[in-house]
Amino acid sequence: MQITAEIPYRTPIAPSTPSLPARSSTALPGRASRATRVAASHQTTLNEAITCVGTGLHSGAQVRMTLHPAEAGHGIVFRRTDCGDTPLIPALYDHVVDTRLSTVIAHPDAPSIRVATIEHLMAALHANRVDNALIDIDGPETPVLDGSAAEFDFLLQCAGSRVLDAPRAVIEILRHVVVEEANGAFAELRPARSGLALAMSIDFDASVIGQQRHAMPLTPERFRQEVSFCRTFVDRQEIEALRKIGLARGGSLDNAIVVDGDGVLNPCGLRHPKEFVRHKLMDAVGDLYLAGHTLQAGFMGHKSGHGLNNRLLRAVFASQENWRLVGTDRAAAQTLAVSA
Repeated sequence: MQITAEIPYRTPIAPSTPSLPARSSTALPGRASRATRVAASHQTTLNEAITCVGTGLHSGAQVRMTLHPAEAGHGIVFRRTDCGDTPLIPALYDHVVDTRLSTVIAHPDAPSIRVATIEHLMAALHANRVDNALIDIDGPETPVLDGSAAEFDFLLQCAGSRVLDAPRAVIEILRHVVVEEANGAFAELRPARSGLALAMSIDFDASVIGQQRHAMPLTPERFRQEVSFCRTFVDRQEIEALRKIGLARGGSLDNAIVVDGDGVLNPCGLRHPKEFVRHKLMDAVGDLYLAGHTLQAGFMGHKSGHGLNNRLLRAVFASQENWRLVGTDRAAAQTLAVSA
């Protein structure tokens, strides 16, 4: 069965419960239920396919995108359905070919066949703990929808999730890894005892943005409540320059915050006073999922964007001493090490 969402629903809904084999059990007070524990330790995929239609932020083209369930070990993989028999494009850090204003991936054997602006969708997949999905798309860029991850989050909740009979792997960061730029921007990963926690700070000349900070652990609830709804943004003075190089052709006040000095041009204003830094943190959630698995780590970024986020993953995987794969078998760990 396929669910189609031509006009995304805008009201928050509760996350769907992963479907599990029926088994009667009584959870003890203070302990997680068996369903919750299995869902956390096992790989998941979508319960049903789901489709959305929208405009690409930079290309301006109308795109149709369908997210399909996939088997264990498949990962998040894109397929350009408008380009004939072309290779599948895994959503992995070493397939990133451009980071100007968005994260763009391509297969090494077909570098001209790309999928751009994947970070908001990847953030929603990461936060919803979707390990495996095949994403069909008939254009060069994912639909921007409202410029945030909220509507992708809604689509995933509509599709539901299914637990697979395979353990979930986590990449544990073993050593502090940092990448920096001359302007003081940096991104780093540090070892952590559990989970993924993120902190982001920004510093913009535009007074309506200025200096902002936000930090949170990555859970479906915190993602949904704090960052999923935060939109991409651009300075009004940059729009014409972007369009001259073929970017921002699909941008509008409906899918981006346009900053103009000490204010924003959007009639409805901001969704949150710190929407800018929260959007940057949401971008990092998406970019970091290109590690291929979620991370057990602490992430910190200052003025970090897609380029630094990708450089950080490349620096991590440059040495096996920086990381290890937890929760899967030795053969899978060796495969990831070879690919890295």
